[in-house]
Amino acid sequence: MSDLEAMVIDLQTRVTFQEDALNQLNDVVTRQDAEMLLLREQLRMLAERLADFMRQPSAGAGSPMDERPPHY
Repeated sequence: MSDLEAMVIDLQTRVTFQEDALNQLNDVVTRQDAEMLLLREQLRMLAERLADFMRQPSAGAGSPMDERPPHY
């Protein structure tokens, strides 16, 4: 085997490993993107619930921010 053939085989091997690494990274990024979309939606829903809760008149005397925690 000549030096040129050995270099070509080495380059082909490296390209194959790089393609595999890129595919794995792409899979990770795709999963993270889907998870971020889900988390954003959950955060939006929680913000809406909090806003609704803060707008409601409380059953007790005062706002929820003035209430003492249950361990007092």
